[in-house]
Amino acid sequence: MTEKNVAEILKTDTVLQEVHVKGWVRTFRSNRFIALNDGSTIKNIQCVIDFENTDENTLKRITTGAAIAVNGTVVESQGRGQTVEIQVSEIEILGDSNPDEYPIQPKKHSFEFLRENAHLRMRTNTFSAVMRVRSKLSFAVHKYFQENGFNYVNTPIITGSDAEGAGEMFRVTNFEDNKAPLTEDGKIDYSKDFFGKETNLTVSGQLEAETFAMSLGKAYTFGPTFRAENSNTTRHLAEFWMIEPEVAFMDLDGNMDLAEDFIKSVINDVLENCKDDLAFLDQRLTQEEKSKPQAQRSEMSLLEKLKFVVKNNFKRVSYTEAIDILRNSKPNKKKKFQFPITDWGADLQSEHERFLVEKHFKCPVILFDYPANIKAFYMRLNDDGKTVRAMDVLFPGIGEIVGGSQREERYDVLVEKMKALDIEEQELWWYLDLRKYGTAVHSGFGLGFERLVQFTTGMSNIRDVIPFPRTPQNAEF
Repeated sequence: MTEKNVAEILKTDTVLQEVHVKGWVRTFRSNRFIALNDGSTIKNIQCVIDFENTDENTLKRITTGAAIAVNGTVVESQGRGQTVEIQVSEIEILGDSNPDEYPIQPKKHSFEFLRENAHLRMRTNTFSAVMRVRSKLSFAVHKYFQENGFNYVNTPIITGSDAEGAGEMFRVTNFEDNKAPLTEDGKIDYSKDFFGKETNLTVSGQLEAETFAMSLGKAYTFGPTFRAENSNTTRHLAEFWMIEPEVAFMDLDGNMDLAEDFIKSVINDVLENCKDDLAFLDQRLTQEEKSKPQAQRSEMSLLEKLKFVVKNNFKRVSYTEAIDILRNSKPNKKKKFQFPITDWGADLQSEHERFLVEKHFKCPVILFDYPANIKAFYMRLNDDGKTVRAMDVLFPGIGEIVGGSQREERYDVLVEKMKALDIEEQELWWYLDLRKYGTAVHSGFGLGFERLVQFTTGMSNIRDVIPFPRTPQNAEF
């Protein structure tokens, strides 16, 4: 008797084979039909038992959530919805599940309720589909970079540098509560701390990845990053995963090409390898859209949106052109934007990004050449002295999905920019060294992995695309 998973059994065209399968009971009806799922596919396999010849105590223990092992014969299904089913010859209860207490009953649950039961929510169709897509996307990311000559680098999680200059970092310290030693002027003496200096959880592996690009040519990180932003929104997490490629001898145009090719490749990969899960998520989103007012509904289904991104070129637009479009747009003139656009230099908000993508261009957009004063210190200054070689990729539904730039490779210019922002040279002496010893044009970008998963699965809240979300006031599980 062969042990098989549910996905393998459902793909088989060999009936009358004897199989052994294990999984969790989704439903048990008429004392006869078990819907069994083992996580290998969104689909359940129907297991039909001969209840007249099955011990009554065993029947009582076949409840939603219980783990069971089944021996039986694969036969053509008599019912609708599946081609094969298992005629059970033997059943064993591996783990009981009290039906009065088990939270994930076969009914509709709110996503808020499922977040409170994140340890069990993967047993629902929606979350099992999302997490399988996440897994496949993760593999596709590595596959893309490995096949294109990139070196995978693990950058530090504990760091002394703030790559973004944003200051929203989680501090790492080994001092006991209220026992931190003080300097003569009453400040905490971090020279006595574990690392001998003030350290934080990383907001980005970019600066360290640049050191690899300037040695190995092409490098990428894919790891956890942390932001201590008190943002309770559907788009922000305190802990999330970032993909950050860095490439030597590549300018901004090459950077935009890389970002577009990368996104198309990984989305195409899941379209090929997650057909059942995406079909389910597509259906789920279509139902959800029906409850929205007509004006708020998406013009495309999830699958149409994914195929559209893969097949169409991204529209490339300068920041200056985008500001003109926004300033003259209907929502701006009618004061519908929460943040009205008046002058050049405004920091674009999600509402502006989504207007450009969803209403104006109706395709993914890459904005480039942003004002220097709203972008990070390491971005290359343009000859006009007021813009930098930055680029953001904007997607429907979520706004910015990628942020990147050509990096400032000129030592003197970088030092000036750091001085203007009060960034101490000694703090980033090693980063400046890259500009002293064999400097060259180089570029890279960062892509928040959860936003990519969000787009690919059609989930509206970023907390529903990461196994255990970390948000303000929430570090459960």
